[in-house]
Amino acid sequence: MENALISTNFFLKNQKGFYRGKVRDVYNISDKLLVMVACDRISAFDVVLKRAIPHKGQVLNQIASYFLDMASSSVPNWKIACPDPNVTVGYYCKPYMVEMVIRGYLSGHAWREYKEGKREICGVKIPDGLRENDRFPTPIITPTIKAMQGQHDTDISREEIIKQNIVSKEEYEQLEAYTIELFKIGTEAAQKQNLILVDTKYEFGNHDGKILLMDEIHTPDSSRYFYNDTYEEIQNKDQQQRQLSKEFVRQWLIENGFQGEEGQNQPLMTDEFVESVSNRYIELFEHITGNKFVKSDYEHIDARIEKNISTYLENLN
Repeated sequence: MENALISTNFFLKNQKGFYRGKVRDVYNISDKLLVMVACDRISAFDVVLKRAIPHKGQVLNQIASYFLDMASSSVPNWKIACPDPNVTVGYYCKPYMVEMVIRGYLSGHAWREYKEGKREICGVKIPDGLRENDRFPTPIITPTIKAMQGQHDTDISREEIIKQNIVSKEEYEQLEAYTIELFKIGTEAAQKQNLILVDTKYEFGNHDGKILLMDEIHTPDSSRYFYNDTYEEIQNKDQQQRQLSKEFVRQWLIENGFQGEEGQNQPLMTDEFVESVSNRYIELFEHITGNKFVKSDYEHIDARIEKNISTYLENLN
């Protein structure tokens, strides 16, 4: 297998802090800027898996950049520049502890809950008689509370978020409005490429009193896509949908006895499986953007990224 960018450990000019997320390494520059390096780590069930996926970080960063630019006229976001294929620089924000998950179809986590007999998710009632991947009449918002490292995100209702003052009522209503608008933009963009945006999540932060969309958007890590032209036929036959997302990795883990629960051991991903995951990420990039993916070279990748970030920060002064 090819090399992968597992992590970075830079010491940048005016660096004030550092945080390593599940996928991104985040550098705080003077409480003014955030430098996010998208690495090739992959997570599932809120656990970082032992093997990284070549080119995954570049795919995530470039898809997110594509959609941040597309949506910027409708929803303000944090992005300022992408000085490297794996890097986005943006405004320093105080993140809201709520992730805004929006679902157009009964899939993934929502389906697993529904299959167990639940008919209410995050305070949203769901009718009986639905099949996996059926379309909701109207997209539903099922927010979660961001997990601390090593823990699972937690479902929560709109009412509880406001009651517990996790987010004020006024701010939450704005988050909902932005979420609906972003999902509309993503849905229309997907349709143009013969895809269905099934569900996704958005993260927001506050910058100088203004709510900004943060982090990634409409990537295979945060979203699920089906193929539009075969959706109805497959659904009518009650078969599994063809999809472009990280869900097939979750399904592989489930089949191999792992869902991130205590006492479970991660199955080892083979070279062949890792390559198939990498190819799926690249496939989604090319489908959703309509552009050919150009793989960056892994030789001296750390030095390249650090130089590109440093040059960008120097030129700001």
